[in-house]
Amino acid sequence: MNLRDTEVYTPQETQKLLKISDSTFRRLIRKGVLRVTKIGGQYRVLGKHILEMLDPSLPGKVKRAYKKVVREL
Repeated sequence: MNLRDTEVYTPQETQKLLKISDSTFRRLIRKGVLRVTKIGGQYRVLGKHILEMLDPSLPGKVKRAYKKVVREL
């Protein structure tokens, strides 16, 4: 699956791209690490926000929050 910054992804697609579980997906949202939009009661993730998580030039605060979430697993 190719990741495009303008594409909109479902939670399942996002989890597959990031190789994370549903609980980790929800934890990332709750901690503010992954930005989502709710449409019709369902989460949708813009590809740009997924790429921001994977980009090494993320602001330090987001990196620390992500590492903390991963440690909690």
